[in-house]
Amino acid sequence: MLSELAATAFLALSLRSIISLNAYSGYNKPPMFGDYEAQRHWQEVTVNLDAKSWYTNGTHNDLQYWGLDYPPLTAYHSYLVGLAAKTQNASFVSLHASRGIESKEHKSFMRLTVLAADLLIYLPAIWILSVAIDRTFQSNIKELLFLLLALYPGQMLIDNGHFQYNNISLGLAAVSIAAILGNKNYLAAFTFTLALNYKQMELYHALPFFSYLLGTTLSHKSFKSFAIELTAIASIVLTVFAILWLPWLHSIETASQVLHRLFPLGRGVFEDKVANVWCSINVIFKLRKHFQNHQMALICLGTTLLTVLPTNIILFWRRSKPMFLLTLFNTSAAFFLFSFQVHEKSILLVALPAVCLFQWWPKEMLWLLEVSVFSMIPLLKRDHLLIPSVASTVLFHLVFKCNYFKPNKEQMLENKLLNTTVAISEILMLSILIGSLAIKPSARYPDIWPLIISVVSCAHVFLFLVWGYVKQLMQCDRKLYNKIE
Repeated sequence: MLSELAATAFLALSLRSIISLNAYSGYNKPPMFGDYEAQRHWQEVTVNLDAKSWYTNGTHNDLQYWGLDYPPLTAYHSYLVGLAAKTQNASFVSLHASRGIESKEHKSFMRLTVLAADLLIYLPAIWILSVAIDRTFQSNIKELLFLLLALYPGQMLIDNGHFQYNNISLGLAAVSIAAILGNKNYLAAFTFTLALNYKQMELYHALPFFSYLLGTTLSHKSFKSFAIELTAIASIVLTVFAILWLPWLHSIETASQVLHRLFPLGRGVFEDKVANVWCSINVIFKLRKHFQNHQMALICLGTTLLTVLPTNIILFWRRSKPMFLLTLFNTSAAFFLFSFQVHEKSILLVALPAVCLFQWWPKEMLWLLEVSVFSMIPLLKRDHLLIPSVASTVLFHLVFKCNYFKPNKEQMLENKLLNTTVAISEILMLSILIGSLAIKPSARYPDIWPLIISVVSCAHVFLFLVWGYVKQLMQCDRKLYNKIE
């Protein structure tokens, strides 16, 4: 097993290294460049300014130029990476003078920092999650789950291609899920609070953790046990928040400024072409012409809550490990479809719980993972990452669908409807991809292909959300839900 684990990790790091050789977000696109420059700029700001100034507009911190808009743990990470950058070459983080740096030396440094996060956090975390799923459900597929998560193209293309550090927040979330499965609720509270303080998008996963932990706490027969556990979990969460937010807690104004940076309502309901409901509706009904930002924010909040509360109420009353994983999937899909300020890469937050459901619905979850990569094609194409996107997805398809899950005739007859639906979907996505490359859009509709990809992907994710709700409401696999631990 150790040799298989090492081989998988080596393969995962090799693929990530190959993808790292390609372009990144904003390459050679002044004056703002892209996410690569945003991450570098945060290192510049955190290394050169005191913590109280990191989220505040000033002479040396122009918030209009990639102002820090992630929680404090991201800022601390940027600070540590910035120190390493300063040690290697001070020009990487020189205040003001380093803006837009694109040297080969700097690219190598930045790419290595992502690979380091993969090696030190993400890969160990997904192995921990794979083992936890295997032990909890006695499925004997931990090596397969690890391979699935390690080779998933979406995370590689966004972190090692486009350039971000989703591997850290996703890794922390993976450990949190593993802790829930292992009945280590205090550890789950600790690691998930860290994940939430690294990226606020982890709110996609927050309600299922809250519902499960609250339900577990209330299940104690004695008031003393209930009070002890509730106090312990609340203390862990509040202590982590207090420590991480300490530099900005000296005044309400400063703390409010950080919150304003984390939830900027002024940016609008969505950016670019993203595969959620609001972008799809906007094709025929221009939302920005009829609603102001604060109105759309309230609409998004109401719609999202209306969509996620039922699935979490079910979890609260019918608490089980499989139900927790399914609720995690449904909630993240609903947030992606209906919440405010959704980005293309937020689909990664749906992909993680999808892999957790793999042992029961492998065909459906592999389909979802492929759809998730397809939904990000406009972003990846814009970053000149189309070739690695297609190559990594084809490899993923060949490894899992054509090797591990090559159906026999009996299985094909049993799942005829599903197989036909998946086949039609894959043909549709492939046709759209080929069409977007072969047919140049007209001057009148320059974004027609990104819109088509977004709308089609949105329809898929919505279908999966309905599917997830059906699995909960109909309890089609009752044996899963009888394991209330």
